[in-house]
Amino acid sequence: MFKKRAAELRSALVQLGPAFVKIAQAVSSRPEMDYEAEAQNGLKFRKLFGQLPDVVIPDMYLELSSRRVLIMEWVEGQKLSEVKDLHLVEVGLYCSLTQLLESGFYHADPHPGNLLRTYDGKLAYLDFGMMGEFKQDLRDGLIEACLHLVNREFDALAGDFVTLGLLPPTAQTSDVAQALTGVFQNAVTKGIRNISFGDLSGNLGRTMYKFKFQIPSYFSLVIRSLAVLEGVALSSDPNYKVLGSSYPWIARKVLTDSSPQLRSTLQALLYKDGTFRIDRLESLITESLRSTTNETLSGREEKADKQSRLAMKRILKFTLSEQGDFVRDILLEELAKGMDALNRATFEKAASGVISRLPITFSLPPRLVEDEDIKNLETLRRLMLVLSDGLTKEQNQGLEKGNYLLREVDIQMTWNDAVVVLQKLGSSKEFLPMLSVILELPASAQQQSFRLPVDLTGRLASRIIARTIRRLVL
Repeated sequence: MFKKRAAELRSALVQLGPAFVKIAQAVSSRPEMDYEAEAQNGLKFRKLFGQLPDVVIPDMYLELSSRRVLIMEWVEGQKLSEVKDLHLVEVGLYCSLTQLLESGFYHADPHPGNLLRTYDGKLAYLDFGMMGEFKQDLRDGLIEACLHLVNREFDALAGDFVTLGLLPPTAQTSDVAQALTGVFQNAVTKGIRNISFGDLSGNLGRTMYKFKFQIPSYFSLVIRSLAVLEGVALSSDPNYKVLGSSYPWIARKVLTDSSPQLRSTLQALLYKDGTFRIDRLESLITESLRSTTNETLSGREEKADKQSRLAMKRILKFTLSEQGDFVRDILLEELAKGMDALNRATFEKAASGVISRLPITFSLPPRLVEDEDIKNLETLRRLMLVLSDGLTKEQNQGLEKGNYLLREVDIQMTWNDAVVVLQKLGSSKEFLPMLSVILELPASAQQQSFRLPVDLTGRLASRIIARTIRRLVL
């Protein structure tokens, strides 16, 4: 009798409007089921993620719902797993990463039956009975773990595993780091886009069991969420890897997030023993800007531009934006170091030239240019190349292979090398492309660019004054 009445009620409600009705059993085997709570989850999920491009979250009709009856907007479509739509998989990945790493409120049961491709080509989420909360420290910890993995910082990755609750605090991180090197070294060297999420999880579990490796409940839901998307994607593209598609989002997040923890992580990633590792900044900026997910969703790519000019424009637009303020501060500091070294190299070169032409032999004064200055000159040259030429041939080849880790160069420059750098920087053609692109940027970015010379001059003057005081005191 109840089933008959429930069917009649459902039919009547559907006739009244575009609503989807879930009817609870009169005697439920799941007493914890509460459709009022599910409706609240759905409303929160819709508020947080309903505005994402190509994402549909059905509305909830609270006034018609109760603890035993849930009425929501009617959504029609096909299961995502039954259609080959890689674009919607990317949309789902973008939405999942936003849930997990941005807001911390995520859909914990995204099996194929809960993901629909609507008839107008959008991704619809259903069933909000099982949701998860991801705390800020865990969100930051997961991002840090991904960065340390890609950059092969296995000592730091071992600490991340403790932070995430995958290992107990008593674990010997040195031994863990050695084990992680064995698990990840070869895979990461080939490129993160070649790492299968399922294989990685399996290899990790088999290797780490002796360290009391464990999967917290929250982490199992995260793994499930990403594994479902990778499984759906494989039906469209056998070579699809969810980790590879996730990294551009993570790179953009760490470059733009104002979290003190992530900014500290970025600093540690870019500097080693006080030396700026420009390769890593190049890699992060390049990956954050080439995110296929973001490009596809925005639909604003300027395809008519050449690749190098477009890359340069996007790099400048990012670094001159409010989101890029932290990275801009790092770049300005490195530019000040480079310009300071350039001034010293110029003076030394000019003095050497004058003395060599004098008829009387003079002993050369002590060298002004130190080893640190030579490194700063090389950093300055590479910064100018990135900003003036966009992506290099080496970068493009690395991206095509899916290798996000650019080769780190151990700079061993001679004085002659420094002279070559000096000559290249003196050429106006290094700067003209950058200046022409700045004129095409939004007004706010152009205004920010006009303030850069003043900021840079102030930093340069501070370095010169500080060095002069040190020499007078010492």
